[in-house]
Amino acid sequence: MQSLKAAGAALLAWALAGWWWDAPMALLAPWTALFLVQNTVYRSLLSAVQQFAVVVVGTLLAAAAGMLTDNAMAAMALALPLTVLLGNYARFGTHGLYAPTAALFVLAYGTYTGPEIAHRFLETLLGAVIGIAVNALVFPPVHSRRIRHLRAQLPLLSAELLHDVADGLADGLADGLAEGYSEEQARGWYDRAQRLTDVVTDLREQRRWSEESYLANPGLRMRRRSAPARPKATWDFVWDQVTEHIATTIRTLAEPARRPVLSSDALDALTVLLREAGDTCRSDDYWHRAEGHPVDDAVPARDFRRSLARASAAHRRLTDVCAGQGRTVASTTAGLLADTRRLLSVLLRIADPEAALIPRPSARRHATARAAAEPRPPAASGTPEARPVPAPAPHSPHRRSPLRGPP
Repeated sequence: MQSLKAAGAALLAWALAGWWWDAPMALLAPWTALFLVQNTVYRSLLSAVQQFAVVVVGTLLAAAAGMLTDNAMAAMALALPLTVLLGNYARFGTHGLYAPTAALFVLAYGTYTGPEIAHRFLETLLGAVIGIAVNALVFPPVHSRRIRHLRAQLPLLSAELLHDVADGLADGLADGLAEGYSEEQARGWYDRAQRLTDVVTDLREQRRWSEESYLANPGLRMRRRSAPARPKATWDFVWDQVTEHIATTIRTLAEPARRPVLSSDALDALTVLLREAGDTCRSDDYWHRAEGHPVDDAVPARDFRRSLARASAAHRRLTDVCAGQGRTVASTTAGLLADTRRLLSVLLRIADPEAALIPRPSARRHATARAAAEPRPPAASGTPEARPVPAPAPHSPHRRSPLRGPP
């Protein structure tokens, strides 16, 4: 679609500048319009400012060099190094190349009088206006489809990986393997876990494009009145943690130096834990598909709580089994127990990603509150009784709730 829009903008600019206006440098209008149909409306506006600025500077430098030297070759030797250096300025981005290009056009055609320079600026400005208008008013680009695709894939891929690890542990236990799985299996699981983090990275990049596509986009109100709302960024934060803890757990199983020594009972508990954790990940797909639609979520919410409760019970059983095998075995499984506990704690936030960003009162504040509520022992005889310090009022500016903003 963007390619067709760019071609249409160039044709429209040529029709106005070359056919209707018969401008002396009509080529500049379609040339500018063609390159200003960008992936977002905001990017078109930004590119227009950058491109027009470098074209103006390049044209003025070339005209000054031509008037000073009155020789095309000498003017190029004077103007091109300056315009190329200007084009390498980072703030101009990829449009910095237009500064030496504009200088070459001016000096090659020998058109650097006042009226000719004014025509160049007007035709460039005309092309910029046409390119921005076409991009903003004709099917304005909104990049949210890729985000929704990744959001649908990430829970399913995570659940599939956890189920495959659980099935591999169960098969190894049935085959009588001492550790329940082979080193080659563990490396394959870890490679897949790393690919999950790549999906999260791709999701962040698509999130930036999506946020930019909603900026300065007048076509949203005209064409997308029934379009779904933007996906919330808090979901990305939660699943960034989920994939990180999945990778950490599998790395503990894969690295020979960190591989825990597990009995058959511990392997069985770990198998149940990972399988139920995979079911919990898969339940997020329901909330993703139902987002923005009124649905009865009693059944999936119940399944989510059951899966998470069974995973927590399996973690407690794994902890008890490992603790009963002695200190030596417990020391090798401590990392695995900590990794799976962190995984379960972040899975709890799937149903309510907003809860992941709400700050919680610190333990120190709880301890201070408990100490203030406990009765003080009476003062010893001969010493003055300590006068209690009054607590600040609830609305005192010296003490504010962590959920309230600045006054």
